[in-house]
Amino acid sequence: MKTEKKIGVSYPLVLMHLGCLGVFFVPFNTASWVLFLTIYALHVFTLTAGFHRYFSHKSFKTSRPFQFLLGFLGTMAAQKDPLWWASHHRLHHEHADSEQDPHSPRQGGFWWAHIGWVMQCQLDDTRYDKIKDLVKFPELMWLNRNPFLPALLFAALLLLTGFAFQIFSPESGITGAQLIVYGFFLSTVAVYHVTFCINSVAHRYGKRRYNVEDDSVNNWLLAILTNGEGWHNNHRRYAVCTRQGFRWWEIDMSYFILRVLQLFRIVWEIREPPRSLLEKSKAA
Repeated sequence: MKTEKKIGVSYPLVLMHLGCLGVFFVPFNTASWVLFLTIYALHVFTLTAGFHRYFSHKSFKTSRPFQFLLGFLGTMAAQKDPLWWASHHRLHHEHADSEQDPHSPRQGGFWWAHIGWVMQCQLDDTRYDKIKDLVKFPELMWLNRNPFLPALLFAALLLLTGFAFQIFSPESGITGAQLIVYGFFLSTVAVYHVTFCINSVAHRYGKRRYNVEDDSVNNWLLAILTNGEGWHNNHRRYAVCTRQGFRWWEIDMSYFILRVLQLFRIVWEIREPPRSLLEKSKAA
């Protein structure tokens, strides 16, 4: 049964976008570009490897301290916390592109799937019934109760670092306003939209290798921007595996990084796709 969509205004989302206008008022230099790319890369990894492949799909195992680190760093990306994120993502997989899917372009249109769904009032709450395996961890429940705290602490750290440069190294040209604009507002909003593109673009524009029930496609450009999430049709065919790029040329940076972490026993039991799927991908 299709549920009525009650739309509100996400004031934090609006504020983050308005903060990006600061690029017109702060200096741009090499430090700005390096900071933007570094924070962008950190957010993308913790969301794709952490929130998506670990918390949502449990496609590998790790220690409890590293689990919390992935959760805390991922929450710095201001997409709420791992429990909220995983609960709604699991709901999406249960009802992909059906009337119960919270962000289906088939049901609500492209822009609804991209950003409109974020404004749904009924999605504010965490679906604890979908994440019974995660609610047993008090530290994750703490993040769930304080989803904006890690991002605010990170923003404060950037401001203080910038002020320190202004006081002790004014010749560097680095300011607090500059760091908050490029390291917080701009990088976070960029990650918002590449994440949202998986819900919108990756259900409309790309190539379809597997005939699954939803409209998912593989999009190479999105895969580069999202550390491999753009191989969305692959993922929808076998969601429980860590690897999403099934061919040698399908770049999946989050998977590569996790394989390196596995060498140091930080993560283990990385799930691979069945050989039969890989053979079919070669034939496709």
